[in-house]
Amino acid sequence: MGSFRTKVIHFASFFAAVVTVANTASATSGPGCLRVVNVESWDVLNIRASASANSEIVDELEPGRHGVISLDGECGPVSLPWASRWCPVTHYNGDRTTRGYVKARYVRDAECP
Repeated sequence: MGSFRTKVIHFASFFAAVVTVANTASATSGPGCLRVVNVESWDVLNIRASASANSEIVDELEPGRHGVISLDGECGPVSLPWASRWCPVTHYNGDRTTRGYVKARYVRDAECP
């Protein structure tokens, strides 16, 4: 039998692991994930800081080799054709999380992992 201190340390480690898994699952599960389309395999889709092609590039998405892309809201402005709209996204890739915007013509709905 382990000491009380050992049991507390094991419980704390278990609790931290459960909280981490729960937070990851809630951030990336369910509807609202995207995949990159209409981008050549040698190219990347840029995530921009704001909804403008002139905005700073904050991350890059490689087709078929990116992490989870979560749609954070409605793509807009809705007055524009779909291909001209910007979509707010969060990119989860390992330990990195990036928020920004991508052009709607380069993403499609996908199942979240």
